[in-house]
Amino acid sequence: MKRLRRYLIAGILVWVPLGVTSALVYVAVGFTDKTLVLIPEKYRPLELFGFNIPGLGVILALIVLLVTGVLAANFVGRAFMGGWESLMERIPVIRTIYSAAKKFSEIMFSESGQSFKKVLLIEYPRKELYSLAFQTSTDLGEVQGRTGEEVVCCFVPTTPNPTSGLIIIVPRKDVIELDMDVDDALKMIISLGVVVPSWRKDQTAELPFDLPDDSE
Repeated sequence: MKRLRRYLIAGILVWVPLGVTSALVYVAVGFTDKTLVLIPEKYRPLELFGFNIPGLGVILALIVLLVTGVLAANFVGRAFMGGWESLMERIPVIRTIYSAAKKFSEIMFSESGQSFKKVLLIEYPRKELYSLAFQTSTDLGEVQGRTGEEVVCCFVPTTPNPTSGLIIIVPRKDVIELDMDVDDALKMIISLGVVVPSWRKDQTAELPFDLPDDSE
């Protein structure tokens, strides 16, 4: 029975990651294939060949992104984007959503920004209980002025879906910066804490207490 159980667990460890990955890729490919609506109907694969070509939308989406980026980077494109953003700013409800999404995109994809670049450990939901969080901002304007101390805005993701969560503003002195990178932290969150990233303790100074040596 022990051997049978071991074989079953080994099979699960092979198929579960493969199944989850395949499902996510299938959803992503299906979503990007919707960009085929940009092609006139008579030139779509289903009309030309009699069947669809999965993944063709991914290539088309990449081409659209590249062309858009090239156009937005030149003088004419910048003028057009300026006019487009000016139009968005005049629409009451749309301007709030558009400006927030634009700001979020700039923060997320900017190489110089600090958002989602650091993994933090904070005491949440109460003292002596810890949660993983990502630093999103350190320049908090009025929030920092009202609190009278240096604070950090943190995003605490839910598990196993890290795309949802909540933001918490924590005093800098109560934040512990971790050595693990964002990818490793996401793996730990998605796996419900089962996948723990490796850590070189000898490369970290000023630990609050001495940890036992793993080799002992």
